[in-house]
Amino acid sequence: MPDLNTLFGVDVFLTQLHLYKNRRIGLVTNNAAVTSSGELSRMALLKAGFTITKLFSPEHGLTTEGADGAFQDNSIDPVTSLPVISLYGKSFMPSQNDLSEIDLIVFDIPDIGARFYTYLWSLTYIMEACGKHEKPLIIPDRPNPLGGNLLLAEGPILDEENCSSFIGRWNIPIRHCCTYGELAKYFSITKKIDLDLAIIKNANWDREKSVAGKDWKFTPTSPAITDKETVLLYPGMGLLEGININEGRGTETPFKIFGAPWLDAELLLKEFSSLRLPGINTAAYSYIPNDSLYKNELCNGFKLNVTDADSFRPVLTGLELLRLMINLFPNECKERLYKTVANPTGKNHLDRLTGVFKSFDKIKSGDFLEQHYSTGNWQEIINPYLLY
Repeated sequence: MPDLNTLFGVDVFLTQLHLYKNRRIGLVTNNAAVTSSGELSRMALLKAGFTITKLFSPEHGLTTEGADGAFQDNSIDPVTSLPVISLYGKSFMPSQNDLSEIDLIVFDIPDIGARFYTYLWSLTYIMEACGKHEKPLIIPDRPNPLGGNLLLAEGPILDEENCSSFIGRWNIPIRHCCTYGELAKYFSITKKIDLDLAIIKNANWDREKSVAGKDWKFTPTSPAITDKETVLLYPGMGLLEGININEGRGTETPFKIFGAPWLDAELLLKEFSSLRLPGINTAAYSYIPNDSLYKNELCNGFKLNVTDADSFRPVLTGLELLRLMINLFPNECKERLYKTVANPTGKNHLDRLTGVFKSFDKIKSGDFLEQHYSTGNWQEIINPYLLY
């Protein structure tokens, strides 16, 4: 947890049983959703006397262990024996039947603060379903692990007309520096989602605090987001999924390393080091992934280490690496087909990640950062919806 006194929204919700006694709850959750003391939130709610009748789970399933982009089927929770409706399977939105015999929905899932992490967009589909089927939605809020300092927000802003997808539906920056509660308020107004929405705030959370703080206890949110440093790297290194680079999947350190058989790591390191980007150390590194792109092939690339989380700019770092690889290796570096349940063809994945139409060509032309890295007036836009 961010510091010793911070309580998550679910901790506060646990004290409010009298408001919801005998209300049948559908809980959107996974195994990363724990109380500030580390207990599974669904178990804590049941023990406190809340009536949970059904669970819903996002990408990676209730266990958080499902493979990236892989189909997740409905199931039964072995912990509570409750039915689990997948929100990353046949549909992203619960049906009227899924919501039958439920009085309200509670959404309790941790974020990691990057636009292309899909849990946020599952929330937006839940919001729309609750509005359509007249079910109240309660969001016990959680801190943004990347912190809430809006001066650290990083673009590009998503081009909704050309790049909207399940890894970014609406026009926010890649690093948005908001909580789910804040974004839900923002979307409910700007996207005109008519629903009964209640946000239960974190108690004693300082939005300047992030996972970089020594007191933050991080629970892995998916197979590739395993520790605090990975959270810090992901908003930039996740962009590498859009080109034919292994981003460390198939190893024990995804997003901390990257490479490809064709990559001249020493040349790339020389050019990257000359940029003197803050808060990051890099070294040439070779490895063999046991899965994913270039399985069982020797990959040459970098090993990354965040040295100063406050000055590190993950999106800038990732975009600069894209620019260098696209331009230093024009014959080898290509756009990648990244097939998922949400994008079965895998096409245009880089555009969906960056939020910029025809981003590969624009990065190659050299003016991408100047034109698209800015978050514009995001701080001014989101300010009326901030909770902390």
